[in-house]
Amino acid sequence: MRKVLVMATSVFALHASGALAQVNTTADPAAAQQQGASGQGRVDAAPDRVAPDASSDIVVTARRLDAARASIQPSLGATSYTITNDTIQALPGGDNQQFNQIILQLPGVVQDGFGQFHVRDDHNNLQYRINGTILPEGIAVFGQTLSPRLIERFSLLTGALPAQYGLRSAGIIDITTKSGLFNNGGSASIYGGSHDMIEPSVEYGGHSGSTNFFVSGDYRRNNLGIENVDSGRTAVHDRTDQFQGFGYLDHIIDADNRVSFVGGYSNQYFQIPNSRGLNAQTDGVQAANGLTPFFASEALNERQLEKTAFGQLAFLHDAGPLTYQASLFARYSTLRYRPDTLGELLFNGQAQQAYKKDFTFGGQVDAAYRLNDANTVRGGVIITRDRGTSQTDTSVFLLDDDGNQLGQPIRIADNGGQTEVTESVYLQDELKLLPVLTLNVGGRFDHYSGYRSEQQFSPRANIVYQQNGTTVHLGYARYFSPPPFELVATTSVVNFQGTSAAAPSLVNTTPFAERQHYIDLGAQQKLGDLTFGVDGYLRYSKNLIDEGQFGAPIVLTPFNYFRGKIHGVEANTSYAAHGLLAYANFAYSKATGKNVTSSQFNFDPADLAYIQNHYIYLDHDQTYTASGGISYSIQHGVARGLRIGADALYGSGLRADGDVPNGNALPDYAVVNLSASYHLARPRVGIRFDVINVGDHVYEIRDGSGVGVGAPQYGARRGFFVGLSKDL
Repeated sequence: MRKVLVMATSVFALHASGALAQVNTTADPAAAQQQGASGQGRVDAAPDRVAPDASSDIVVTARRLDAARASIQPSLGATSYTITNDTIQALPGGDNQQFNQIILQLPGVVQDGFGQFHVRDDHNNLQYRINGTILPEGIAVFGQTLSPRLIERFSLLTGALPAQYGLRSAGIIDITTKSGLFNNGGSASIYGGSHDMIEPSVEYGGHSGSTNFFVSGDYRRNNLGIENVDSGRTAVHDRTDQFQGFGYLDHIIDADNRVSFVGGYSNQYFQIPNSRGLNAQTDGVQAANGLTPFFASEALNERQLEKTAFGQLAFLHDAGPLTYQASLFARYSTLRYRPDTLGELLFNGQAQQAYKKDFTFGGQVDAAYRLNDANTVRGGVIITRDRGTSQTDTSVFLLDDDGNQLGQPIRIADNGGQTEVTESVYLQDELKLLPVLTLNVGGRFDHYSGYRSEQQFSPRANIVYQQNGTTVHLGYARYFSPPPFELVATTSVVNFQGTSAAAPSLVNTTPFAERQHYIDLGAQQKLGDLTFGVDGYLRYSKNLIDEGQFGAPIVLTPFNYFRGKIHGVEANTSYAAHGLLAYANFAYSKATGKNVTSSQFNFDPADLAYIQNHYIYLDHDQTYTASGGISYSIQHGVARGLRIGADALYGSGLRADGDVPNGNALPDYAVVNLSASYHLARPRVGIRFDVINVGDHVYEIRDGSGVGVGAPQYGARRGFFVGLSKDL
């Protein structure tokens, strides 16, 4: 029985900050160190601000160690797009918006519901790294674990990745956090406006001797926590309360060694928005015995609570030809779905209370050894242990052989748990064949054992040409991506046979790991302050992983297409000089899959039969995607500190059902946002004003149809927001 009310995602109104996007395929580690962490260009970065009492020796050592850490994991041959904190602040929303909205401004990134985004038409398959250490996956759906306030800069790495990147390969979100090294101070702010939005926040950083720290925290409350299920300006039952906290601490032991800690916590509550004008009687759903069959959809009270905590401890050593970083990491996350038992029984024939918990910890060692000026060998080991548990309690009706309800609802408990261990090892060699030509060849071996046990050796090869502002790269990667362990369904399908929650079938094959062949070719040209690039990719997959929302709790379930084909082209250009930032991105992509081979019980038998013999578009496929932005900062005169900007997002529409599954595309849309901010040097106060969706454009992200799509989702209507901040 289709659920007509539940939908998702965690965007309230803001659409995107301006991101100065650029392709970068730096081959020279020395150049990478000059440019910043992870070898990414920082053309829009603010100059370093050194406090008067900062030790110059400590500053120099910290910079050298940052560069050394970046040299361990260069993005050689990958396609890389970078955003700095200055750029985040420059365009609409600043760091008051959520992290996913910033990432939408990068090339090839597609907007979806649930606060999700898709990189190069992959469903998820993303890996987050903080200061070079992996952040394990969690089970949050709506919530954003990381706040933009903690970010000094971040890069999206995609394409044919070097061997140090594996398991999650659609994109690497590589974050460098603020540290507090270069100044003692921070800010407190309040931001709010439409949809009863209110967001107080604070951040502060500093240093004492050889110890540096940074902390941030924010609280967000509004009445549009998840996208509306209709085109109205306001949503019914859509309040959210969200808290995020973050801390960073490092200590420079001596000139060659540093230890650091990163930790964060988020606690996020969401009401699930309701449709208008529906009731159980007119939808023909039989009431529970002795209860009225009339139940207005506006009265439903479904809620979801998501909590996440993470910590990372790292030791960095850099002396002579050897640099290495050894890290320990852990992440704990929970998701609790609280149904409206009566309402969901009347509308859907079932009401499920669900609690999922996941705890991951592990270790990571990455090292680089410089044999000579032309040859660097890199290698590493990563081991993780993941324990997930699921507890559900489902109210259902018993049915007779004709499908008629029998008596009062009953409750079925279904609890389970599993442990997964993953081991990865990689080795690669970066060889400068000519002053302008670099080859990086390597491979990695990955093995996991959980719901399944699988393994693969994955070769990688990239060649990069760089001369006179021109960069060309060609790469091949073999990828191995296990299904997201924390999302694999543990439902005992047979327990619900003969009830109103019975699945279409009893076939429930455990999801497989995806195996890919990936080819990427790109070029970049720099002409002074102007940069432009183009990148094309081709990917063939066996057991392509997709995800869908099939049940009442807003929890995604992974499944496989036996064959998958994805290809596309991205183009971008950017300019940064004299206070002006401007960028434009365009992407074309196509993604198809054939023959569902796991989690089959979630699918309509007719859809399964069609997909078995036909390629269909993936539900998150979007043919054309574009973004762009501009901002100008006045740097002299009485208006110094004034900055104005705009950004825009265009999508040709995600997929919806037609004559065949995912056979249609939703209408295209374009959204424009405006911003103005002014910082007064005295009394060190900043103000900003943002207008989101200036044209009040009504656009549909999802229409409720499509493989694994739960309900309609609409983008936010026009909103006005004001912020006030005070330097500390």
